[in-house]
Amino acid sequence: MSRKPPKPSKVPEEEIQVPEVNSPARGSGDFLDATLRPTSWDEYVGQESIKNNLHILISAARERGHPPEHILFYGPPGLGKTTLAHLIAHEQGANLRTTSGPAIERVGDLAALLTNLSPGDILFIDEIHRLSRSIEEVLYPAMESGVLNIIIGKGPSARTLELPLPAFTLIAATTRVADLSAPLRSRFSGGVFRLEFYNETEIEHILKRSASLLNINSSSALRSQAKLFQMHLKCLR
Repeated sequence: MSRKPPKPSKVPEEEIQVPEVNSPARGSGDFLDATLRPTSWDEYVGQESIKNNLHILISAARERGHPPEHILFYGPPGLGKTTLAHLIAHEQGANLRTTSGPAIERVGDLAALLTNLSPGDILFIDEIHRLSRSIEEVLYPAMESGVLNIIIGKGPSARTLELPLPAFTLIAATTRVADLSAPLRSRFSGGVFRLEFYNETEIEHILKRSASLLNINSSSALRSQAKLFQMHLKCLR
């Protein structure tokens, strides 16, 4: 006998508070990331199949006059999931708001993020597998129907307010896709994309670009680093 899917969670009005949302480049590590991060599709090395699919998705969204559909990237760390989110936002001319699963501790935290979005914004949630099931369920109507259910009042007099949300795109990233519930995965209508490991040539290309941006010149050292990095990635597979 099949089980009925859980009803979407409703958010008590008093629980809505804005959690931390990352702003660009804070601190030396963020500055280095911002310096080395590709700013165009041509600069992004590898993941050709994913890039082609994203071009189709973005073009179709433009023709419809709507933001792209929701997207999930998964795979080991360091393969460019966050960079893809930045490139999509840049391509769309959209505001990118970034947060992470661990930063969204309560359903009210997510509600605050959603209600503070502007039309066309992209919300990027890294480590989305860290969301609790109750918070996942708040996303269901937001992703499917563009609404947020808020409970006003308590007890018998409580009532539910269906709050329309601005049209937005949710881009999520995870290293543990199996930890996401099937109902949440199914709502990424724009696609669920697995990022592949880089080959040695791609790694060397990435290192050369980074070295150029940082004014480092040593071709032989870069080739050696590319081989070592490729060996390390093989150990991770």
